[in-house]
Amino acid sequence: MIPRVLSIAGSDSCGGAGIQADLKTFTVLRAYGMTAITALTAQNTQGVHGVLPVAPEFLRQQIDVVTADVGVDA
Repeated sequence: MIPRVLSIAGSDSCGGAGIQADLKTFTVLRAYGMTAITALTAQNTQGVHGVLPVAPEFLRQQIDVVTADVGVDA
């Protein structure tokens, strides 16, 4: 069975951290990666230039619908 892994993190528009980095790691480890995004960022290798947080209710909804449908092992 392929492990189902949920990352709860921000989105890094540069791709070096957050959800993007987690999904890369899950792929290498042969896990089925899913996400619940806590914030969008405008960032690059020089720093974070802006953050748009996700409403807590919507974050909870992301987690609930993934868990109910696909399930989560970690």
